Amino acid sequence: MAKTFRPYTPAQSFLLPPSPLDWLPEGHLARFMLDVVAQLDLSAILDTYERDLRGFPPHNPRMMVALLLYAYCVGVPSSRKIERRTHEDVAFRVLAGNTHPDHTAISEFRRRHLDALAGLFVQVLRLCQAMGLVKLGNVSLDGTKLKGNASKHKAMSHKRMLEEER
Repeated sequence: MAKTFRPYTPAQSFLLPPSPLDWLPEGHLARFMLDVVAQLDLSAILDTYERDLRGFPPHNPRMMVALLLYAYCVGVPSSRKIERRTHEDVAFRVLAGNTHPDHTAISEFRRRHLDALAGLFVQVLRLCQAMGLVKLGNVSLDGTKLKGNASKHKAMSHKRMLEEER
């Protein structure tokens, strides 16, 4: 008697299109990010588009902000990697609304709205604090650069260390 397996049909079409949110479990960070971005004040970003009426329609700023915030939360700061993830990762694809912003568009959005994005990060932290998700305090980074010597001639093998020790 042959072993039977569960059906496997990766090319199977859907009779009705599913909601992309159904692909993410309840409580997923991407779902949370959609809720958070819906509450953010994006007027600093949106106002810049009101003055610029020429060119191809840009990506929705709310989508770009959600994508960037989520990418930073999961440790993906590179615009090229974010673009790739919109093709390969369900959460990124959901946040991007099944679109795939080019890495240049992501990078340009970040550069163009850097000051506004900094303000949005503060808004997100305050929302998270109000929800009891984080405790805010001070974080310090030390950017001291020290000269190191890692040349092949100065490094020691285990055998050489034993000889030196004797």
